[in-house]
Amino acid sequence: MQTELTISGFGGQGALFAGTLLAFTGLENGKHVTWIPSYGPEMRGGTAHCTVIVADEEIGSPVVRHPAGVIVMNIPSLERYEPLVKTGGVLIVNSSLVDRRPERTDLVARMIPANEIAEQLGDKRMANMVLLGGYLAVQPVFTLEQVGASLEKHIPAHRRNLLGKNLEAMRRGADLAVEAVGIVG
Repeated sequence: MQTELTISGFGGQGALFAGTLLAFTGLENGKHVTWIPSYGPEMRGGTAHCTVIVADEEIGSPVVRHPAGVIVMNIPSLERYEPLVKTGGVLIVNSSLVDRRPERTDLVARMIPANEIAEQLGDKRMANMVLLGGYLAVQPVFTLEQVGASLEKHIPAHRRNLLGKNLEAMRRGADLAVEAVGIVG
């Protein structure tokens, strides 16, 4: 088994953290992983994305041209990555910031209002966890429990008070992705 995921958004939306969390989960569950970040020079507001590969065997190359999954947190990310997702792949879209559905019909797409859910939970910075939960519901690379255990180990000390809310954010995203079964494009 090998799967590739690209997570993309504006700097400050947590795309890199979500990817790091998935990579740590892979390592802690005996998988081979790569995590490649890319971001502009801006601290917040510029582009940021990362690519994570999780595999049972050694990974031949960390370069991914057509990922099996993509989480897009904004419209520029949808425009850039929708054409690149493998046929039959997964596209998770933050419908809070993206005002259109994906155009492709040869992939599994889920529109999830991540910012609204995160705000309901008390912190808009958890939108990344909502979307990650949605992705894991559609592409169960790991269980929410496995990712939650990794989050508990790696959440920064100054954010420990948000652990429970982050876990709830992932659950809410997963629930919405499951409820949206059958909605493509």
